Amino acid sequence: MSATPPIMAKEPATGDPGSSPASPDGLRAGLKNRHLSMIAIGGVIGAGLFVGSANGIAAAGPAILLSYALVGALVVFVMRMLGEMAAANPTSGSFSAYADRALGRWAGFSIGWLYWFFWVVVLAVEATAGAKILEGWVPGVPQWAWALIVMIVLTATNLASVSSYGEFEFWFAGIKVVAIAGFIVLGALALFGVLPGSDSHTAAFSNLTSHGGFMPHGPGAILTGVLMVVFSFMGSEIVTLAAGESEDPQRAVTKATNSVIWRIGIFYLGSIFVVITLLPWNSKAIADKGSYVAALDSIGIPHAGQVMNVIVLTAVLSCLNSGLYTASRMAFSLGRRGDAPRSFARTSGRGVPRVAILASVVFGFVAVGFNYLWPDTVFQFLLNSSGAIALFVWLAICFSQLRMRGIILRENPEKLVVRMWLFPYLTWATIGMISFVLIYMLTDDSGREQVILSTLVAVLVVALGLVLDRRRSAARSQ
Repeated sequence: MSATPPIMAKEPATGDPGSSPASPDGLRAGLKNRHLSMIAIGGVIGAGLFVGSANGIAAAGPAILLSYALVGALVVFVMRMLGEMAAANPTSGSFSAYADRALGRWAGFSIGWLYWFFWVVVLAVEATAGAKILEGWVPGVPQWAWALIVMIVLTATNLASVSSYGEFEFWFAGIKVVAIAGFIVLGALALFGVLPGSDSHTAAFSNLTSHGGFMPHGPGAILTGVLMVVFSFMGSEIVTLAAGESEDPQRAVTKATNSVIWRIGIFYLGSIFVVITLLPWNSKAIADKGSYVAALDSIGIPHAGQVMNVIVLTAVLSCLNSGLYTASRMAFSLGRRGDAPRSFARTSGRGVPRVAILASVVFGFVAVGFNYLWPDTVFQFLLNSSGAIALFVWLAICFSQLRMRGIILRENPEKLVVRMWLFPYLTWATIGMISFVLIYMLTDDSGREQVILSTLVAVLVVALGLVLDRRRSAARSQ
């Protein structure tokens, strides 16, 4: 493999000096600690939690709690590994840059472009989801126009400055956090019979076991539940990319890594626990209305459906905002390392990689067009071919950490302020868990196509990375 310069090597910013200090990558350190805190918290609360949890509950019953716990543990381990590397070497390229250093340039190239592809497809998905909600409120504006408006507004936000992205995400994440916390508090009050208007006949701890037992569909349903909930956790790694543009990257990464356990415990396990104790898991209301709307209805919250639409829209806008930021920063890092057009690495006077942002949003616009023109063919292919990429990213993080631990100890041992537990045994165990999920997806009708198509795309990108790597090596040897 070709030699790669240390990832902490600094390059000067290509834009004019801004008011914020330069980050290690030459971007502007415009994110404050409060921004990073909310990005870290909000990163684990996606629209999938609100929208997709009903299907998981139907598939596994109360045992869906174990599914969430298993995936939550997986995310905690991956974030711990990523936090170890990011605290020592904060960079906008995050795990792509670490794969570049630890595994070879082909690996950094491959995982960077695959992750970029994943997020630009997510842009189209979330823009369409948000447009559907907005069209329901203002039917006079067609759905495609709402998608266009949402994309333009958030693009302008990201183009303005990184602090604009941080401020928007601070409030988006704040609304999600307050909503989940309020839901858990109200649910607990109803469960103990102290909330007026709640349905005391349905709310009970006995709902965990009274309707076919805790595992009504058997232990195997827990794994089915894992497949259904794993993708609602995607995005927790965004904070390590954003930390590169913060005032104190090491502190931000350390704090985010250490708090991921309670964040997942409260927001995922806590809220799902409330749902399946307020209502029987097989309640028709959960299937018809969705888990959170049904739970809110059962405790007498008026206009529960509209309340949840506001929260889901907030989650969608948050995902769009972060998705555009994440894709653009990955493109910027690839450009800076010579794995993408050099123009991607140019920044404005405010330290914003505008070309990288515009390139990402253009593909997002194209994907939105595919969603309206060919939803069942071209867009479905994009969805399936990017579906398992996040799991590939997690695997790359694991393998990179196995090598990076030694590199950090050899070069800057004092920077190893976050350590993966039980290294290397828990790292290998996490690799085994992720691999098992991918293999188990092959037994599922919808998961099988995602794994196969995502693997084909990954193989093509890796092959391209290897070819480019070999050409660079040959050029240097001449």
